[in-house]
Amino acid sequence: MGLAAYTQDLGQKSYSLDECISIALENNLNLQSVNLRANSAKVNHQQSKANMLPSINGNFNIGVNDGRSIDPFTNDFINQELTFSNMGLSLDMTIFNGFRLLNEAKQNRLNREASELEKEAEQQDLVLNVTLAYLQVLNSKAVLDLTKQRYEATKQQLKIQEDFYKNESGNPADYADILGQIASDETSILVSESNLNNARLSLVRLLNIPHNITIDVESTLLDFEKYSLSADEVYTQSLQNLATFKANELRIKAAEKGISIAKSQFTPEVSVFAGINTNYSSAAELFNSTGTDIVDTGDFVTINGQDLPVMTEETSFESQSISYQDQLDNNLNTVLGIEVRVPLFNGFRAKNNVALEKIRVEESILELERTHLDIKNAIAQVHFDMEAVYNRYQSLLKQVEAYEESYRINEVRFNNGISNFLNYVTSKNNLDNAKVNLANAKYEYLLRVRVLDYYRGKTL
Repeated sequence: MGLAAYTQDLGQKSYSLDECISIALENNLNLQSVNLRANSAKVNHQQSKANMLPSINGNFNIGVNDGRSIDPFTNDFINQELTFSNMGLSLDMTIFNGFRLLNEAKQNRLNREASELEKEAEQQDLVLNVTLAYLQVLNSKAVLDLTKQRYEATKQQLKIQEDFYKNESGNPADYADILGQIASDETSILVSESNLNNARLSLVRLLNIPHNITIDVESTLLDFEKYSLSADEVYTQSLQNLATFKANELRIKAAEKGISIAKSQFTPEVSVFAGINTNYSSAAELFNSTGTDIVDTGDFVTINGQDLPVMTEETSFESQSISYQDQLDNNLNTVLGIEVRVPLFNGFRAKNNVALEKIRVEESILELERTHLDIKNAIAQVHFDMEAVYNRYQSLLKQVEAYEESYRINEVRFNNGISNFLNYVTSKNNLDNAKVNLANAKYEYLLRVRVLDYYRGKTL
């Protein structure tokens, strides 16, 4: 499905998490770049296998030469205009070069497999980021709903105090304080709406859809259970399931093949070659006998004092051009040979290339170790934060319950003129803030659970 179809539909209904993930996997530009790199690795692998096949090439030329030149048919010097043509077919094949071609094919196969895994890792990262952005939208919506509920409750209280104010009963300052609280609640709604808009924009950027489209999410029911796995258990599962580890391991093996490729520069290279060639020249001619004639040689002999001319019999010839096809057939020649190239000295290039490839292996190993350390530390931090948020959520549940009772009592007392507005609004703000904190804690916990599930390789 293209962007146009998404543009048409996005503003018309809420989208589930699975639908957002599907859109992101199709449209995300970073993922498309990784796909292109994987495709390039595939082509490189195919080419490295094809490099082990013979190289066969044909050649053909035709031209006109004017002036002094060598007749390609007779190899004589001539001074005339002639048309020439050459045709050939050549074959070259490497028999042995220190297994360089074979190791290059193996290295590119490993790089291809690593690229595929890196594409999978990028997909996993994208799914995680979309999931976190989706949850952030849900969190922002929940907070906005709470601020609107707070505003509605304050409006109801404003109506009560307005009646008191008009009847000149109660404390006039309470009515002014309620108006101030209304303004505060309206500000909270504006802030919450801005946060929701920013969360939606973050999700839209991941989906790579136009920013002028309003995307909404489904308020799905999210389970809230205590996470059962320890940080070490999550890390152990990540070693088996995360594509980034497997990709780094393949990069190490590919780098090791690079050492073997570099070492092949120390070994002789043996190759065979063969060819078939022919040529044509417009100056080439055949001379056919047309008979004999008695001709005067210009010499004479004296017999009995009389000079007699010397005659000789001379064969007459007629020139005939040789056809293009006949010349190609007549001038056909073949060549077959074997070539051995022995490296004697190349400015220590081979030695230094081997040293560089060994460094690349060490860099690949360090990259894998760095990945292990980074992910292990990240898991430990996320797991610690997750447990802290869970405990905070449990405390906030109790706090909300206590503030609900406090607010109920203070609202009744305030409406009956027993308590002042300060006690009422303090109780109300405490409850509203506790509910917002509870909602934030819930989604913070769910976000961290999703991150831990991602490290486990679990489908989000």
